[in-house]
Amino acid sequence: MKYMLLIYGTESCWTEAERSACMQESMEICHELNEQGKYLASSPLHPVSTATCVRVREDRKMVTDGPFAETVEQLGGYYVIDVENLDEAIAIAERLPPAKKGTVEIRPIFELPEIEVKR
Repeated sequence: MKYMLLIYGTESCWTEAERSACMQESMEICHELNEQGKYLASSPLHPVSTATCVRVREDRKMVTDGPFAETVEQLGGYYVIDVENLDEAIAIAERLPPAKKGTVEIRPIFELPEIEVKR
């Protein structure tokens, strides 16, 4: 089953040294999962200050800077994995360095019919 692990945390809680160590440890986990055939994708996101939100209300488009809601923790990155079950996804999520300072939300991915991507 495919799961998305959404990484939430307070952007200011990491020193540069901690962020670098987090990235290194996270990459090691990605390589390990890839060797096991469980890794599909992952990436950190740029700071929330670079976000743009689009809403459509009564057929009117509204574009605003920043996140939709003010929260203590912001979405900072994601992983997409393909594992046997939720227990395995939890075991991976608890190993991720951001889980020690923030939250890792695990969401099953609803499988859609194949779409041919044109480039």
